[in-house]
Amino acid sequence: MGITAFPSSLQPIIQQGLLERQFEEALRSKLGYRMICDRETFRVGIGETLTKTRPGLKPAATTPLVPSTNTNLDNGLTAAYESVEQYTITINQYAATTDLNMVTTRAGIQSQFLLNAAINAEQAARTLDDLARNALFASYMGGNTRVRTTLGSNNATISVDDIRGFQYVFGFPGLGTIAQGAVSPTLQATSTTYTLPVTVNGNSYTCVAATADSTNVSTLLASGGISGTLTMSSSVVVADGTAGNSVIASTAASVIRPSGRTNTSLLQSTDTLTMSNLLDAVATLRKNAVPEIDGVYNCHLDPVSARQLFSDPDFKQLFQGATSANSVFRMGMTNDFLGLRFMPTTEAIVQSHPSISGLYVRRPIVVGRGAIIEGDYEGMAAADVAPADSMISMIDDICMVTREPLDRLQQIIAQSWYWIGGFCTPSDINTNSTTVATATNQYYKRGVVIEHVG
Repeated sequence: MGITAFPSSLQPIIQQGLLERQFEEALRSKLGYRMICDRETFRVGIGETLTKTRPGLKPAATTPLVPSTNTNLDNGLTAAYESVEQYTITINQYAATTDLNMVTTRAGIQSQFLLNAAINAEQAARTLDDLARNALFASYMGGNTRVRTTLGSNNATISVDDIRGFQYVFGFPGLGTIAQGAVSPTLQATSTTYTLPVTVNGNSYTCVAATADSTNVSTLLASGGISGTLTMSSSVVVADGTAGNSVIASTAASVIRPSGRTNTSLLQSTDTLTMSNLLDAVATLRKNAVPEIDGVYNCHLDPVSARQLFSDPDFKQLFQGATSANSVFRMGMTNDFLGLRFMPTTEAIVQSHPSISGLYVRRPIVVGRGAIIEGDYEGMAAADVAPADSMISMIDDICMVTREPLDRLQQIIAQSWYWIGGFCTPSDINTNSTTVATATNQYYKRGVVIEHVG
């Protein structure tokens, strides 16, 4: 029987000789980032971008009323309203496909149709998990970078490894107001009007522009890093603008590193993950009153990070002599203790150390509820797109499509999947010390990245 219709990569499955009549299970990535998303439906007929509003809180009213002003219809009171924050979800379409000749596939050892369907499903799930992960790290690593090239002389512009977190600030264009007088800050490009306080090598400067390089050479490409330049309102001295020095925005996301390292390149081989790092992350979230996920915060980490945690003396001491110790170590991973739920994943971002050969930087992330939102387009399987006789199934908000044969011999079908939607990470700029006394200054408060070597 001729098999030339088979792609060359599939021809070995009908080779001569004894061949087991089934496909073995392939290795699969362990996912986890998408499961923490708050899912919202993106309605049809509203364009490609959806803006939603999150209300803030009002400061506590701790000043007693003055009896002499408690008069007239207003009782001496001035109306005050909560601030609101708006965030935007932009939808895009993602898809993949494979072709299958239903005649020649009958010579195979097992149903190629079912195998294709399973592989497509795994690809779709991993794609969305990676999109959720990238959206998380784009926000929760922002505002933390380092000088990439040493200045030749004092200069207002410095080259940095990653400009995320420096490109935009929340501002009040024209001091515009919304309903009931509450002010709605929106993201504005960093400029001389919308400035951003930063520290370079621990010294204060004011950033007035962030410009991406024409060729991205960031060491954080795997997590969406963008190399570029930062321009200050005054010259940066050479001592500060030296390669490797830390550059941190006043609103930078919280990134915890062992031994108090201030940027990725300063991490050393001894800077491994410890229980202390995790407790610091939990404390940061609790300071900002971040809501928990079913009673605890989620910690997404890869197997090497988990292994280091089991070697930490404080971690081992915590379970020494405890009745739960046997079950904890037998399971190989802890669950729901120290205010954390550990979520092992093989999709964690791992990069080579930027300055020490042979070392790798790993990034567990600890998150609370509302850290990321997934918007799923409701029109993916509408009646006019997926009529009753079509072979379309919606699985976990992903559209799985089987197209009937349209070739002249009516033999070749197409098996595809697509998803229309987007991910966004809302900020919490309205949660500040006037409404939550222990709140920090970060724009993005619902997640904490931990960087360590492993």
